[in-house]
Amino acid sequence: MRRSGKTAVIALGGNAISPGGKSNIHEEFANTRKSMDLMLTFIRNGYRLVISHGNGPQVGNALQRVELARGIVPETPLGVLVADTQGSIGYMIEQSLQNKLHDAGMKKEVVTVITQVLIDKDDPACTNPTKFIGQFFTEKDIQPLIKKHGWKVRYVDGKGWRRVVPSPQPVKVINSRLIRHLIDGGAIVIAAGGGGIPVYYDEKGHLEGFDAVIDKDLASAVLADEIKADELFILTGVDQVALHFGTPQETYLSQITLSEARTFDEEGHFPPGSMGPKIHGAIHFLERGGKSVTITSLDRIDDALHGLTGTRIVPD
Repeated sequence: MRRSGKTAVIALGGNAISPGGKSNIHEEFANTRKSMDLMLTFIRNGYRLVISHGNGPQVGNALQRVELARGIVPETPLGVLVADTQGSIGYMIEQSLQNKLHDAGMKKEVVTVITQVLIDKDDPACTNPTKFIGQFFTEKDIQPLIKKHGWKVRYVDGKGWRRVVPSPQPVKVINSRLIRHLIDGGAIVIAAGGGGIPVYYDEKGHLEGFDAVIDKDLASAVLADEIKADELFILTGVDQVALHFGTPQETYLSQITLSEARTFDEEGHFPPGSMGPKIHGAIHFLERGGKSVTITSLDRIDDALHGLTGTRIVPD
């Protein structure tokens, strides 16, 4: 039976765990503990929580370990590295939040779900890879890897050749029914880490992994829709969304409607590599019945919940 209280998906940005992407494990734990202080704000405000998170720095480090160990230990595919980092980051969040709940005298279960996310292997993005991963190579060093693995690569001026992988749209969260069941049972769930493990159905109806990366905010929006969350919070590096960002005409937005979000997006205010996926995730969620999306920084959660900052996007 569904319990009372609003359900929210909280999409943590990379700065929640690894500001700048160079933190060691001790620093990552310290950052995670700080972030979990702020998660208590949601719980005290009566929310039932699903927490998603980025994994860019962590999966990048894992991939570099694979590349540096090539020829010494068996190689690990990208999808398995996403699964690995879902587990390790989930562990940090889970333990840190459990300890915060203990200190606050709150009795709640916290669980991490290693999450597969369905993609369409015929998505046009799969034939036009754009996401750089791994280290830079000389042309001489990368040619054998292209031949062996079928890599797609691109040249970066002044740095060398680097592998690129697709970033297809998330279609469905394979584990969403289980996640909903856990929430209804009162648990706080950590899921869809790093955008989820990309998978597709083969001709036998079997799930297979796919070397790609899924945007974390888009996957969080799909998850929020499938578990029928009330609200989606996307936590990033800025307090509010802006029009004409970084120009003298910069204008911050406190609240906009779904239609306004679509219009501003069509006008080109939200670049693909930064605010674009967040706005697209918000649009996806609201079009399917979500009640609101809030985009703000991690440190301003409490202020955003009281309407003092953040950008709130609501249905028309």
